[in-house]
Amino acid sequence: MIKGAIFDIDGVLLDSMGIWDDLGARYLQSIGKIPEEGLNKILFSMSMEQGADYLNEHYSLNKQTDEIVKGIGGMLETFYFDEVLSKSGSKELLEFLKEKNIKITAATSSPREHVEKALSRNGLIGFFDKIFTTSEVGISKHSPDIYDLAADFMGTKPEETFVLEDSLYALKTAKNAGYVSIGIFDSKGESNQDELSKTADLYLTDLKDFLKYYEQFLINT
Repeated sequence: MIKGAIFDIDGVLLDSMGIWDDLGARYLQSIGKIPEEGLNKILFSMSMEQGADYLNEHYSLNKQTDEIVKGIGGMLETFYFDEVLSKSGSKELLEFLKEKNIKITAATSSPREHVEKALSRNGLIGFFDKIFTTSEVGISKHSPDIYDLAADFMGTKPEETFVLEDSLYALKTAKNAGYVSIGIFDSKGESNQDELSKTADLYLTDLKDFLKYYEQFLINT
């Protein structure tokens, strides 16, 4: 019996992963610079501060690091506040879980204000009993702490709690901690979809498929 669900937000419910691919390019274009091809791959493994330093040096911006970080942060805020849309099937999935009396929480690595604004604008915020963020918990999803806090809040055990993630490392963390893992495909997200599908107890390329597979999945597990 599943009693609770813990959702990642970016790449699962919000179509937001693309912003991380072109955020550096967006910033450069906003100040009249032409970004190099493959900039997203260069910046991918860097922190925002490291990325700002790279842009400053490589493009001769002659700015302070914190000024660049602030500028990029402002663009990211605008995206979440005004632009990002929910993924197809998000609302239907959340409505389905509510009808099944399954408690719903979120575990996100994004800033609270960003995801709350985006979820609210897309009509999804009301489905959540509570949202947990890694910055507030103080530890990344390489540890199951954020999932455990969400499950404790819902009063559910790992084996009766779904965790929906689009990234392989986070899904592995949840699965290794005993949660029922659901891998979500996102075209701008996890590069190793084969491993994601193998790790997941259930793998979805479309959120709408969850409604179709739900009953059979519970029988098989």
